Amino acid sequence: MASASQKTTACAHHGASAPPPPKLISAVESVIRPVDSIPDTAKKPANKGISVTPRSETKHPLDPLSAAEISVAVATVRAAGANPEVRDSMRFIEVGSVEPEKHVVALADAYFFPPFQPSLLPRNKAGPVIPMKLPPRRARLVVYNKTSNETSVWIVELSSVHAVTRGGHHRGRVVSSQVIPDVQPPMDAEEYAECEAIVKDFPPFIEAMKRRGIDDMDLVMVDPWCVGYHSEADAPSRRLAKPLLYCRTDSDCPMENGYARPVEGIYILVDMQNMVVIEFEDRKFVPLPPSDPLRNYTPGESRGGVDRSDVKPLEIIQPEGPSFRVRGYFVEWQKWNFRIGFTPREGLVIHSVAYVDGSRGRRPVAHRLSFVEMVVPYGDPNEPHYRKNAFDAGEDGLGKNAHSLKKGCDCLGSIKYFDAHFTNFTGGVETIENCVCLHEEDHGILWKHQDWRTGLAEVRRSRRLTVSFFCTVANYEYGFYWHFYQDGKIEAEVKLTGILSLGALQPGETRKYGTTIAPGLYAPVHQHFFIARMDMSVDCKPGEAYNQVVEVNVKVDEPGENNIHNNAFYAEEKLLRSEAEATRDCDPFSARHWIVRNTRTVNRTGQLTGFKLVPGSNCLPLARPEAKFLRRAAFLKHNLWVTRYAPDEKFPGGEFPNQNPRAGEGLATWVKQNRSLEESDVVLWYVFGIIHVPRLEDWPVMPVEHIGFTLMPHGFFNCSPAVDVPPSPACELDTKDSEVKEVVAPKPLQTGLLSKL
Repeated sequence: MASASQKTTACAHHGASAPPPPKLISAVESVIRPVDSIPDTAKKPANKGISVTPRSETKHPLDPLSAAEISVAVATVRAAGANPEVRDSMRFIEVGSVEPEKHVVALADAYFFPPFQPSLLPRNKAGPVIPMKLPPRRARLVVYNKTSNETSVWIVELSSVHAVTRGGHHRGRVVSSQVIPDVQPPMDAEEYAECEAIVKDFPPFIEAMKRRGIDDMDLVMVDPWCVGYHSEADAPSRRLAKPLLYCRTDSDCPMENGYARPVEGIYILVDMQNMVVIEFEDRKFVPLPPSDPLRNYTPGESRGGVDRSDVKPLEIIQPEGPSFRVRGYFVEWQKWNFRIGFTPREGLVIHSVAYVDGSRGRRPVAHRLSFVEMVVPYGDPNEPHYRKNAFDAGEDGLGKNAHSLKKGCDCLGSIKYFDAHFTNFTGGVETIENCVCLHEEDHGILWKHQDWRTGLAEVRRSRRLTVSFFCTVANYEYGFYWHFYQDGKIEAEVKLTGILSLGALQPGETRKYGTTIAPGLYAPVHQHFFIARMDMSVDCKPGEAYNQVVEVNVKVDEPGENNIHNNAFYAEEKLLRSEAEATRDCDPFSARHWIVRNTRTVNRTGQLTGFKLVPGSNCLPLARPEAKFLRRAAFLKHNLWVTRYAPDEKFPGGEFPNQNPRAGEGLATWVKQNRSLEESDVVLWYVFGIIHVPRLEDWPVMPVEHIGFTLMPHGFFNCSPAVDVPPSPACELDTKDSEVKEVVAPKPLQTGLLSKL
């Protein structure tokens, strides 16, 4: 049987690669030196046919910050404070790496780190230009001053981060600092805990709970929610929260579902800067819902207290280990390779995605993939639900709310975990162990055909590589997944689970804006929107910007001589020439999709190579244009936005959506520049959402809902890239060896014996 590389070569395009453009050479002259040829003194080549010398660099420019680097960055900024009062007032919201310009990433990948691509090195008349070193890594810090209520952004150069591990002093250098006016940064878990404590100690609140029959404040749960922006009263001149309130029934059960008893009618506004209740009103007496016997979800406490007893063990075994290889944060699997990143705001980031395609070598697909924002607007106009429109990434941070994954539950099989490091509110470093999970999954049939004449069949099983993490934002859990397939597809998936955000009803009351879940308890309708940012680089070498976006709609042909049977339909393409043209919506009736093409690379039929974005189920906001939350979330008005790459355009609602008074900040403003997209470095912003009309079956904990989209090769290959997948050894076994034996029913008793019994 031919090897995988042999089969791929037979289908590969044999076009020559263009040399790196001159601007790439000039951009890196400060960190390079010319040599006559690439040294070949490597001990062991990292990739066959490529000789690599030992490098002094230890961290790739795209690697997440280590715990030591975070400590150095925090210490550097704190030491730069003007006086002790300023230093003591510093609260550290986010500390993340400054991702370098793309030409620096190209240098790192060409010479210092895998995938080691010497062919990508800039060249001059003397030969390849070898870099001596890479620029120092940098950290970016968002700092909140608790005394002055100011938010500032700091850039710190990390020169000698190892010093802190030896008990030395900080060795960073402040590159810049800037106070950002009229903003509020994301909230922190420490603030939430402090807010809960001061509310539960507030005498008017204690009295209000006594009116509802609650004397034990340990039963009370206070979930602080950002206020959003509904009027000038929510302006960022104050750091505000309006908590939602709940009450458990049993103080001896720490896993009791406290969300089963919402406390309504009490209005609280908290000044989060000074941690004081500044407004309080017991507006309406709403009795607490009765204790629901079906509220809990822990073992032995659900559905009458009896768990299923007929679930047999299911084990995932890989006796020879996984098929992927990991070096640092660089992952290779089948013909895919990429880098794993992680940020406090986005969580999981996928960098430098490429496919190794036989004689074509490593073909880039995307520079950076991530989920950059999510918005959850509720559809009940009543207090307090109308103001539920959380920006879970921009107001809280998906990465900072991630949690450790346990082997055997979240992931199965041979697993590689990655830890994540963050700063806490006061500047200490916290580590989430096993935060990101990398593993393989069986995914059913990849392809199959049986010749009906001969009865001979070929079948292949599909396998996918999955990278994922989970986060908890108050009552809901979200799992974010990137799946890589053997047929060249990339699937983005979000899994929604957790507990519904509920409301209380008066006796005999019903509401059309939700579903009654239990007596006195209802779940409002709402939507979940997710925004994926995809910095594409389809068949683009470093320094190239040769992509364009085409919209495809399937149309029914007009009746006439070309459609005499009235059955004709065809795919019509339209080039999206500018950002104004590229604000688009899904249309399932025309099977609308979008293709990112390389304008200078063709396949064997002469067509441009590309990857297409295939939408999954989707929706738009179910709100009138005047809805307050759309001021901050104007990016929800369309399913697709395409922009020309700009390094400072990272978040669709701007960097600071919390209490943001500026209407349409972010995507809606950027596209007004109407930059050309005909041949450029394009960024796709795909907005996808789900309408959640709650069911009783979503209670007490919601079974996972799936939503997502697919990036699929479209003319990228010359034939199916999955045709070289070998048969699975398990399929070679005799089916009788694994066949489940049928349960034989007992013989019926004799009539006489039955009558005696």
